[in-house]
Order: sequence, then C-alpha cells, then structure tokens
Amino acid sequence: MRILVKGAGVAGLTVAHELHTRGAEVTIVDPSQNFDRAASWLAGGMLAPWCERESADEAVLERGRDSADRWEAILPGKVVRNGTLVVAPNRDQSELKRFASRTTGYRWVDEDEIPVLEPWLAVRFRQGLFFPQEAHLDAREALRSLKADLLVKGVTFVNEIADDREFPGIVDCTGAARIGKSRELRGVRGEMLYLQTEEVALARPVRLLHPRFPVYIVPRGKGLFLVGATMIETDFQGQITARSLMELLNAAYALHPAFADATIVETGTGIRPAFPDNLPRVMREANVIFLNGFYRHGFLLAPTMAAEAADMVFSGPTKQRSR
Repeated sequence: MRILVKGAGVAGLTVAHELHTRGAEVTIVDPSQNFDRAASWLAGGMLAPWCERESADEAVLERGRDSADRWEAILPGKVVRNGTLVVAPNRDQSELKRFASRTTGYRWVDEDEIPVLEPWLAVRFRQGLFFPQEAHLDAREALRSLKADLLVKGVTFVNEIADDREFPGIVDCTGAARIGKSRELRGVRGEMLYLQTEEVALARPVRLLHPRFPVYIVPRGKGLFLVGATMIETDFQGQITARSLMELLNAAYALHPAFADATIVETGTGIRPAFPDNLPRVMREANVIFLNGFYRHGFLLAPTMAAEAADMVFSGPTKQRSR
C-alpha cells in the first residue's frame, strides 16, 4: 500500500516508521526539510507520563506509560532512563504536596538524597519528588536520527506533491497548520530557551515548581540545557516576549545561581495544536486520516498514536476514533 504522510515533525515521522514497519510504501511531504517549522523541534523530549498526570487526563498516563520502551524500539540507545526530579523553593513546599496529591509513581527524597541524584543541587532544596520510571531523549537528535533511519529504509521525503490523489491513503500530521481547518483545534503558544554553562551539571530533567510559573530544565549534554516552557492560550507566532524570557531565566536562576552567568544560545517559540480536552485524536475523512492535537505531549504520546493511526490505515474506512 502506498501512503502519503503530510508533515515531518514527531507525529509524521513516527507514523511513517509505524507504517513502514507494517509493510507500507511511504512518502513524506513537508515544505521544510530542516524541522524549522515543527513544534517538536522545540520540545523537551521528556517521557514523563506520571509527572504530566498532575495537569493532564488519566489517558495521558495510560497511553504514555510505555513511551520509553516504544522509543527504545524505534531508536535504540537514544532513551535516557534517569527518571525525573521535581523540586520547589523552600518557601513553596506546599506546591510539592499539591503535585504529589495529583500524581503517582514517585517517592519523596530529602536533602540527603537529592545530592545523590543531582550533586549540583546539594543544600538547595529540602525535599523533592523522584519519578524513577520516567525517561527523556534529545528531541532534536531523535528527529534527525529517525529521519535518517527512514531514509535508509527507503522512505521518500519530498518538498511538495503535485497531486496527492495518486495515493490510496493519506495521513495528515501537519499540526498547527490545521488550526482553522480542523474543528475545535486551537493553538497554544510555547516559548523556550537554550542555556550554555559549564558551572552546572544535571543527570535528568528537573521540574521546578512555582505557584505562578513552573518550568522544566532538561540537560542536553556538553553544558547545554533546555529551559521551558510557557503555555499561553494564543496562536501568535512572534518572537519570545520579554516577560517570558525573564520568567524562564528567573526560574533557571532559582534552580541554581550559576545559570545567571550562562550564555543564552537560542530562544524559540512554537504553536502547539490542541483540542478542548488537550488529548490527541485520530480522525478519518474519506481516504485522509488526521492525527493532531498533541498539545504538550508530542514525544510522550507520538508512538502510541502512530500505532492507532496505522491501525486505521490498514482497517480501511471505519468509524472515527478519538481519545
């Protein structure tokens, strides 16, 4: 079966991988060959279903709990299984208790164990939550590696298609480009930055809780850290705002003062497509299957949702499936 996949972000690439694994002849069309239009290029790459349950539906945990295993099968050796550490400033210990009340899969760690997990955070936090089953990967490396693997396997990448009617099946994974076209799909703006410093080292993603502005800091190796991310209900695509930049930098400084002397390597903004329930959906219209609405769960849920989309491709026209 010849299948056209529209979009080469994390959704499109994982769908293409799943379809190829099942024997389909896959072509991916995307006007950007360098991921610069993909929201997933700015992603933290955290495979953290238990942490995400704090503000997400139970379905996120159920669909995402095997995400690390799925990614390991797709890209062997790329998944880092060091868990997630959640901390809060000493004055905001109530935030830790609130977070714990909404999640599972963690254990409490104190000021003696925190330095064992993260030596650079010694004496900075009295308590924390450690989620040992969680993992992460470098989102950009994952995208590049997955594309390279698909090319080796014979998947075709093109900038444009003259007539997509020549394909018996189409899977549309164009994300935010569908806002205004897909019913109920909205845009949620996310902003992030990369910091470079040799004065701090982290072994895993660290989430810093704050009543107003919780953030995550994800190590990328060689002194590089991703700091993110804002969640703003707008599809405005301009540059990062001064307010957001200050908030992200202040949060990094609150985690460790050495970030005050870090170099700002990059700032970025992206629009995350989301449905009202903030859960992704697989939908069919004639011979086109739409996979969209990943919100902030792209890398976490992409492998599972790709399998659902592939199931629909090979089952033929069926009733719409969602959630």
